[in-house]
Amino acid sequence: MKNIMMVGAGSVGGFFGAHLAKNNPNVSFLLRPKTLAAVKQNGLTIRSAKGSFTVHPPMASDPRELPKPDLIILSVKAYDLDEVLTQIEPVLTDRTVILTLQNGVDTEDRIVTRLQRDCVVGGVAFIYSKIAAPGVIDHYKKGAVAIGEMMGHQSPRLLAIADLFKQAGIPCQLTEDVRRSKWEKMCWNCVFNPLTVMIDDKVAKALDHPEMLRVIQQIVGEVMAVAAAVKVPLAHDMAEKVVRWTQEIRDIHTSMYDDWKAGRPTEIDVLNGYVAKLGREFGIPTPLNDMLTAVIKTITERDRSGPGIVRIDGAVVQPVSLDRAAIAALPAEQQLDISTVMPNMKGKGIRLKALLDVPALAIKADHVTVHSVDGKYSACLTLAQALEWGILLYEVDGEALPESKGGPYRLVTPGLGDLCANVKGVARIEVTIGTGTDTRPSVRTNC
Repeated sequence: MKNIMMVGAGSVGGFFGAHLAKNNPNVSFLLRPKTLAAVKQNGLTIRSAKGSFTVHPPMASDPRELPKPDLIILSVKAYDLDEVLTQIEPVLTDRTVILTLQNGVDTEDRIVTRLQRDCVVGGVAFIYSKIAAPGVIDHYKKGAVAIGEMMGHQSPRLLAIADLFKQAGIPCQLTEDVRRSKWEKMCWNCVFNPLTVMIDDKVAKALDHPEMLRVIQQIVGEVMAVAAAVKVPLAHDMAEKVVRWTQEIRDIHTSMYDDWKAGRPTEIDVLNGYVAKLGREFGIPTPLNDMLTAVIKTITERDRSGPGIVRIDGAVVQPVSLDRAAIAALPAEQQLDISTVMPNMKGKGIRLKALLDVPALAIKADHVTVHSVDGKYSACLTLAQALEWGILLYEVDGEALPESKGGPYRLVTPGLGDLCANVKGVARIEVTIGTGTDTRPSVRTNC
């Protein structure tokens, strides 16, 4: 394999590609115009405690301007795969090999389906680095790959790729079951990528939360069940392995966190969203992955306000704004038929518990105040009351709850009675440490 084309120079591709190019003049880069301009001017720079350096490899935004590749290494985000395949198709030959270094577990199958030939070697990247600026990569932890043929055999092309990495000083493990390796990393990604966004902090904070081990076990258990359904059995102690692997990288953020903070799209759909999708196809419940998918999409969207939006803020880790679609996407076990609390109506409601799980409560939060859209009415509940009894009505007869029935969102607390809290036109749910504003003229003693 003489000519190597690196597609992308982000946190993964930039690091591995720069190391490959350091002593190999046959490594070129296919880059987006913004990155291309920066690298042309200043080179591709890796800043690392293990040593910093800059390379000036051949580069272009059109693959036809580069040497025809024998090996193409894909390091772009998984959601960009189709666009990239279209871009590189003009330079593909019957002998071109494609190595994938992307998150997710279906990239290889998608490529083979599209190109209709055995051209793919699966790969898993183990690294934490981030883009400091276009063409500048800060490297913090690890920097190794695992590669394998999808059928598990050791082929000449697999050994040739491994030699390329080893010559560049990059640890490269040959795996007989690359699908399993990808699903094992999927377990880690489905846990810590979304959790670091939800808590707006590093891996350590999620790892050290007293209830987090149970949550990790649940998330991983769902991933394992789905993996088994597609004939990729994982070790019974997979959750413990995820925790153990994480101890040595406690002080990092995740790629999803970095993407969120940089205003880039996240890979939630190819991680937790993909697990949830397969779960639906195979009839496997995945409530936590469903919830995490909906929550991350909500958190990472541009903050919204106005009709049909309810905002959750105050003593929370991350304020969020939800519309009816986002609420409907929350876990099914927290949804209920509103006829159970309002017999003359047919529609949907969501328990406040599900909504309050979305932004993650501050540790000392103990009250929840629900505000009407006009700001004239509010009801304050203890956190325990809100979690136990609070229900937000949001849909009737398949449509948004109308204003005539207290919509677009209406709070009811059937276990406490209407005088305790029945707020029409809910626009804001405020979490507080201590009591919040309460405009109710009378409150029953059990409130």
